[in-house]
Amino acid sequence: MQNSKNSTIITILFLLLIFPSLVYFYVTRGYNNFINLEVVGGENHKIDNFSLVNQNNQIVNNDSLRGNIYVANFFFTNCPNICPVMTKNMSYLQSNLKVYPNIKFVSYTVDPVNDTPERFLEYIEEMRRKNVNIDLKNWDFLTGEKDDIYKLAMSYFANAKEDSIAPGGFLHSEYFILIDKEGQIRSGKDKFDNTIGAYDGTNEIHMKNLIDDVKVLMAEYKKPKKD
Repeated sequence: MQNSKNSTIITILFLLLIFPSLVYFYVTRGYNNFINLEVVGGENHKIDNFSLVNQNNQIVNNDSLRGNIYVANFFFTNCPNICPVMTKNMSYLQSNLKVYPNIKFVSYTVDPVNDTPERFLEYIEEMRRKNVNIDLKNWDFLTGEKDDIYKLAMSYFANAKEDSIAPGGFLHSEYFILIDKEGQIRSGKDKFDNTIGAYDGTNEIHMKNLIDDVKVLMAEYKKPKKD
């Protein structure tokens, strides 16, 4: 009789204390495993073909990035306001995602006349002296023909152009754009179920959201493919 009573008590405690936690674990685990990021611009939209030069005078193009997830932004080295913050935050992303394979970071200049490969190396050293760690193993700073870069920015849905009234003489987006291995723009959703599209490169919360979404995208590639 006593054993039966004890069993009943244990069962009740299990239902009250442990079972809800197990349900939550399995429900949320399943959600996180099977969630997909949104494709921005439609299934057929991909980043335009390009061929540009990085800080080491090496050609970087679509083939260089294919098979990698990457985060891109537009900036210029003499930018007087948001660009150093964006570079610092890109470094933050790089540091927090360094354990993941097949990920790259790309910063396109909107001032290619002044931002030569040599100038990139100077800028990188300037940022390092400000304790911004930049690992060039998987981060390219790219320059080339102005018209090519400005046209390329349109495929990222980003602003990039000369503007005499803008700080430093150039107008560019402050956004970081997440690109998948197929060259498509990907994005998570906000709490209202709206597609984010891009991530504010000056916003700490957006950077944490971007880190989470990169992890989701990584997990998406690990899921078994349907026959």
